[in-house]
Amino acid sequence: MTQVQEFILLGLSMRPGLRGVLFAVFLTLYLLTLLENTIIVLLIWSHTELHKPMYFFLGNLSCLEMCYVSVTVPTLLLGLWSGPCHVPFTSCMTQLFFFIALICAECTLLASMAYDRYVAICLPLHYLMLMRPQVCLMLAMASWLGSLSVSVIKTVFIAGLSYCGPNVLNHFFCDVSPLLNLSCTHVALTELVDFISAIVILWGSLLVALASYMAIGAAVVRMPSATARRKAFSTCASHLIVVGIFYSATIFIYARPSRIEAMDLNKVLSVIYTVLTPMCNPIIYCLRNKEVQGALHKALCKVGFSQNSARDSTSNV
Repeated sequence: MTQVQEFILLGLSMRPGLRGVLFAVFLTLYLLTLLENTIIVLLIWSHTELHKPMYFFLGNLSCLEMCYVSVTVPTLLLGLWSGPCHVPFTSCMTQLFFFIALICAECTLLASMAYDRYVAICLPLHYLMLMRPQVCLMLAMASWLGSLSVSVIKTVFIAGLSYCGPNVLNHFFCDVSPLLNLSCTHVALTELVDFISAIVILWGSLLVALASYMAIGAAVVRMPSATARRKAFSTCASHLIVVGIFYSATIFIYARPSRIEAMDLNKVLSVIYTVLTPMCNPIIYCLRNKEVQGALHKALCKVGFSQNSARDSTSNV
């Protein structure tokens, strides 16, 4: 039987002088992430020229990123604002469930996006057939439903453990390793389930992404135009940096056969994939894209024209 009724999250930092600065920084990053991804979703939804498979996945990724940061960052900000915060057991498990589901969905979506780029560059004549709307919808649904299924299994195992005390989590959200460290029962089976699911989701999606980008790299090398090669390498390099940082941090934390004891390192790495990569993904994948830039320019011009028309109408009256 679970005896602990609530957990205490220590937060990212216990230093009062540093907490105010970190609160301002992470609040800015949080709002910027929400703004970037909202703009991308609205652009993709409102511009027919962006109704393509690549932007379908990018729209899914942007929706995911907004949910993702909204699951973890609010407790981070609360801890920086008011110090250690008390989280009921049910709320902690709910946060854990959504966090696992969203991080698994991000892994599989990144793999789907890499496969989409592989088909577009390496098999351009078959692109419309291989990436038709039904296939894109199936890939997205498989990503979301598979991630929810994995999250249900992992959360049930972790919630089923006994927590007899202490109830202090040295983290800024309810994560797997800190909870396993607090359990007063045998956790070998739960660790095995966590490890196997991490291997399947993280390593599986990473291998798909790496294989896709390696095939893209081989195709780019064979391009006759130096300008085209430079442009393709620039795009792929930026994508690989984001993918590499995200997967490196998540695999180090989750794809291990035992729980992590170094919680300070865990917190630093968690900031990378819960705050930094969601903020960088829209810039890397969308806002550097010429089609998205063109759609954004049209939207801004339309807004400016509407404002000028309203101002002229007011002055005439």
